[in-house]
Amino acid sequence: MGTSSKNKMPALFLGHGSPMYVIEENPYGETWKLIAEGLPMPKAILSISAHWETKGTFVTGMENPPTIHDFGNFPQALFDVQYPAKGNLELAKRIQSLISKRKVKLDTSWGLDHGTWALLTKMYPEANIPTIQLSLDNTLTPLEHYEIAKELKPLRDEGVLILGSGNIVHNLSQISFDAKIEPAKWAIEFDEIIKQYLVDGKYQGIIDYESLGDIARLSAPTPEHFIPLIYIIALQENDERVTFPVEGLVSKSISMRGVMVS
Repeated sequence: MGTSSKNKMPALFLGHGSPMYVIEENPYGETWKLIAEGLPMPKAILSISAHWETKGTFVTGMENPPTIHDFGNFPQALFDVQYPAKGNLELAKRIQSLISKRKVKLDTSWGLDHGTWALLTKMYPEANIPTIQLSLDNTLTPLEHYEIAKELKPLRDEGVLILGSGNIVHNLSQISFDAKIEPAKWAIEFDEIIKQYLVDGKYQGIIDYESLGDIARLSAPTPEHFIPLIYIIALQENDERVTFPVEGLVSKSISMRGVMVS
């Protein structure tokens, strides 16, 4: 049996999709809000976002992390969005102490990118929960990311919401904004296979997702949007289950699937 307790925070992966979801009415933003309302109030949030790739592993260590608008060609209203959550240096140092497999360095140059604040503006619009980010070392294998993530388990008993932000299927080269275009067959197949692996607890299949061949190459042509899911499944205890608070494919080649471990 695992060591879960009634005070353990769930671990959550969400597909963040387009930044426009922040300023446009859409079903996903409303669902993220409802998810947050159903969770215990976190003492702090640790986000693992697809949009912070580094060489080496870093954690944000500033008191007031800036809101990073890491995109282009969007309306000014989106660039005007600010998410002024405080940082949490104590949590950053706790993460440094927990992760033994890699040296984790404090970072004071990043902040909160849109993989984080696009979700949190809907989930916790008051920005009143201290929030930090852990980077994705793009020199590591999926298994190495999984091993790092397992060391973060104690944070769940300390009131920390660990949030993975990416998309299980994310291929911008295949995207279509024509509402008449159905999701690509390969996107549907990959999303369903990963869902079934999650249901069955076949996490080695998720870690080895590239072995799925063409559908993996099309669905995750680069790994950064898929890897945050690996962080979340690594946090599961033996007596916990996986649920899917969000499902759906949009724009032909983007999966909005959410995964909760609780």
